[in-house]
Amino acid sequence: MNILIVGGGGREHAMAWKAAQSPKVDKLYAAPGSDGMASVAECVPIDVMDFEGLAAFAINHHVDLTLVGPEQPLVGGIVDYFLKQGLKVFGPSKVAAQIEGSKSFAKALMEKYKIPTSHYQSFTDYQEASDYLQKVGAPIVLKADGLAAGKGVIVALTLAEAEQGLKTLMKDKKFAEAGARVVIEEYLEGDEFSLMALVNGSTVAPLAIAQDHKRAYEEDKGPNTGGMGAYSPVPQISQKIVDEAVQTILKPAADSMVLDGCPFTGVLYAGLMLTKNGPKVIEFNCRFGDPETQVVLPRMESDLIQVVLDILNGEQPELLWSDQTAVGTVLASKGYPGSYPKGKKLGNLEALSDDALLFHAGTKKSGADWLTNGGRVLLVTRLGDDLRAARDAVNRDLESIATDNVFFRKDIGHRALEAAGK
Repeated sequence: MNILIVGGGGREHAMAWKAAQSPKVDKLYAAPGSDGMASVAECVPIDVMDFEGLAAFAINHHVDLTLVGPEQPLVGGIVDYFLKQGLKVFGPSKVAAQIEGSKSFAKALMEKYKIPTSHYQSFTDYQEASDYLQKVGAPIVLKADGLAAGKGVIVALTLAEAEQGLKTLMKDKKFAEAGARVVIEEYLEGDEFSLMALVNGSTVAPLAIAQDHKRAYEEDKGPNTGGMGAYSPVPQISQKIVDEAVQTILKPAADSMVLDGCPFTGVLYAGLMLTKNGPKVIEFNCRFGDPETQVVLPRMESDLIQVVLDILNGEQPELLWSDQTAVGTVLASKGYPGSYPKGKKLGNLEALSDDALLFHAGTKKSGADWLTNGGRVLLVTRLGDDLRAARDAVNRDLESIATDNVFFRKDIGHRALEAAGK
């Protein structure tokens, strides 16, 4: 089979790395891919939003299956376009992708079908939103309704922070039209975890869970980012809780979209909080999580391409998982998630251990050197017999290639270690 991966970030690098292991794959393409992905896929310079160009490439190169990584083309309708061209593609339709593309759409769906989540109200009028904040107080969560690259969430612990956050979203328009509508949610407390599933209509195949670290700095301090690292499994979240989340959240979400006439196909990502009243939804995404994918796929012992084909055929795939722990940590440009320079030289990536899995996110090759070319530069994943061993190995790897222009968190997985008293 010829396979096309749409995207060029760390998540797509992990998808390509895993797909390349399938005996079914004859040729693997990535569009646009990246210098870092060139070792596992042939990269073609087509933008992820150029649906016509991507479809024409897929037709001309006899692509048998396309996997779409980023949310922007999914929300933009790439799947609808590909299907009209008679192409096989794994991802949700434009209307189904609203489960990520519109926070208010997702909240209304959960409210209608009684899927456990936080209380909320949505607003397009700044003054009405401000009055509501005065009424409910803090702590509170504010979300830009549209896509904001994982950064459109403000967790405000005080009313002053909430007012400033609302101003940032609605008046300063930090996320442009994504913040034209703002969802204000009840603040949930508990342990957060990510549960992804491969879905086709009412067929749901849950993947191993992971925990992402959103805050920029250690001890979960600093601004929210697109993710500074992740680990899988998450020992403090029991299998009983995961099973409950599948039965009360994932399956009802898939079924509800069928009932509403917008059946979901692709990767349904549930960002969950284990509250004192059980797991509740923080957010839904319509694709693989980043950086969760970079720790979940290395633990998957099944053939990713076969699993996707099974799901597309409406069959329940066999999913096998390694017992080892995967820890993945992001190396980020200094200044991220704010402004940061590009083109800064990294250490020698060739010196990394053979056991280190390196997923490029924002790098560029210049001669023999690797340069920074984004906020999240790269991610290193290690598998180990326990979390601490895997994390220590990752930290050693990153210290060997870090420079003064980048930083990384050394405490990925700290919640699991604290829960275990280690």
